[in-house]
Amino acid sequence: MKFKFPKDLYTDVRIEDQKSASYEMQDDEVLFNSEICEKGAMIRIFDGKMWYTAETNDIDAIQKKIDELAKLATPNPEILENPIVKNCSVNKVNILKFNGKNSFRNLTKEDREKIVNYYRKKCIDKSISEIKVTYASFTYRNVIKELYTSKGTEIIQDMQRGDVDMWFRILGKDNITYGGGEQLWGSDLKSLKGREQEIIEQRDRTLDFARNNVPVEPGEYVCVLSPSVTSVFTHESFGHKSEADLMLNDKTLREEWTMGKLVANTKVSIVDEGDSMLHGYCPYDDEGNKKKKVWLIQDGILSGRLHDAKSAAVLGEEPTGNARAQDYNCSPIVRMTNTYMLAGPDDPEKIIKDVKDGIYIYDWHYGTGNSTFTIQPQKCYRIRDGKLCEPLRVNVVTGNVFQTLYDIDAVGDDLRFFSGMCGKNGQNLFTATGGPTIRVKKLMIN
Repeated sequence: MKFKFPKDLYTDVRIEDQKSASYEMQDDEVLFNSEICEKGAMIRIFDGKMWYTAETNDIDAIQKKIDELAKLATPNPEILENPIVKNCSVNKVNILKFNGKNSFRNLTKEDREKIVNYYRKKCIDKSISEIKVTYASFTYRNVIKELYTSKGTEIIQDMQRGDVDMWFRILGKDNITYGGGEQLWGSDLKSLKGREQEIIEQRDRTLDFARNNVPVEPGEYVCVLSPSVTSVFTHESFGHKSEADLMLNDKTLREEWTMGKLVANTKVSIVDEGDSMLHGYCPYDDEGNKKKKVWLIQDGILSGRLHDAKSAAVLGEEPTGNARAQDYNCSPIVRMTNTYMLAGPDDPEKIIKDVKDGIYIYDWHYGTGNSTFTIQPQKCYRIRDGKLCEPLRVNVVTGNVFQTLYDIDAVGDDLRFFSGMCGKNGQNLFTATGGPTIRVKKLMIN
């Protein structure tokens, strides 16, 4: 598309064409069967002092919105020398990966029902009396994004995400209700087919946990974290700290996170990148910058952080392509993409085998992180003499972020990736997390 951009102002136009659908069942009842199509644009003008923004669902009205915003701004002949504007690079690319048979957009209502009913038929066993409620759903979101700027950027790219979820509400010992199941995620329909064994395995594991768990004795333990738990620790406890916009008004945080500083065991490396076809896929950000692979920690050394154009300008660093917006109604802010701890040299089975007495944290309900991180597990297991023993009911796992990074003494070679939804400043975005099995010398268990 072509627009007439005002002189002596920086302008960007971000257009999004979204389609999403959801089909959800509880037991034999259909709860949702919806499909949403939406197209809109955000227009922004910057005069070096202030951003002026407008949104519209009328694509034909974009030029009118540009002209209206230009009247509010103050022309600045030096706008191209503004550090923020200089950090918005010029790129002209067309990257459409999800079209034709590969696009979720082409699925019909009947296709969505068929996917859910396939997994219900394969994974629901009505002979298991402890299963009281079953949830099953298929959802997807596909978006085509266009970005045009007054510097000459023209980017067209698309993203899509699909999920099959099955969840079981199980009545366990002492009449306590437990939840468990599996989320299958993928970027195309092929990756979501034929995976019923993953759901059945999690259903049966939850049943065993509900029947046999015992309360943990609070205290400090050697802990082994599964790849899933490592991924949430990486995202919540370290990933958010790497978002540089949080440092702009926090001198203490900038001093704590000095580049080149040893902050973790040398086996630990963490990256953020947008090119892998995971749910944080983002080849170009919403300011038009190419997403770079950023080594946040490399061999234990603090090596980088995540930037948009503004945070890079203020801190005197290079933009990394991490300016992302939830949708066209929101302005871009610094966000993660695919963020994960890299695989290490250690055999996951030996990581557990070398523990005399400890706890294996299998999965999680939620996690948060600041200087102290908190993880609420769903299922844990006691480790005795290098073997997984009885399932443990644990309320919360806590530790100091800095100390835990140092206390990681084993990193497995079993890197796995997971899909996530991350919230920040009222915006929710798809991200990917990942990590291997790791062992931590000491964490507090309650």
